[in-house]
Amino acid sequence: MSTDFPTELGVLTCLMILAASLWIPYIVGVNKFEIDGDTFARPADLRQYPEWVHRAHRAHLNLLEQALPFGALVLILNQIDGFNTLTYWACIIFFWLRVGHAVGMISGLARLPLRPMIYLGGWVCILLLAFSVFTA
Repeated sequence: MSTDFPTELGVLTCLMILAASLWIPYIVGVNKFEIDGDTFARPADLRQYPEWVHRAHRAHLNLLEQALPFGALVLILNQIDGFNTLTYWACIIFFWLRVGHAVGMISGLARLPLRPMIYLGGWVCILLLAFSVFTA
């Protein structure tokens, strides 16, 4: 086994740290604003919170939607020794798109058409990784 740590695995590690941490803005927002009722038994309707709290929740879910296929493909590529220049750049671009998406989504700066374009860019990166699996 090689002692080199591929960049793609480093990006995957950073992405998993982002995914594991992106709940924080949502929880801060939920706990900052008092909502009537027992929010432990049933979470409050997100429409009762400021818009950024709802967007933080959606940003987290959105990241998880793309993180799963991205992570699986990176791990497959690692197993088949399929990393190359395409996978290197696809991973780096994907990570920064996801950071930009989270920041833009929570802040409200990434409005139409920017937010869907960022998501689409992430999807293209995932397709490039899948292509690399099939051509390895």
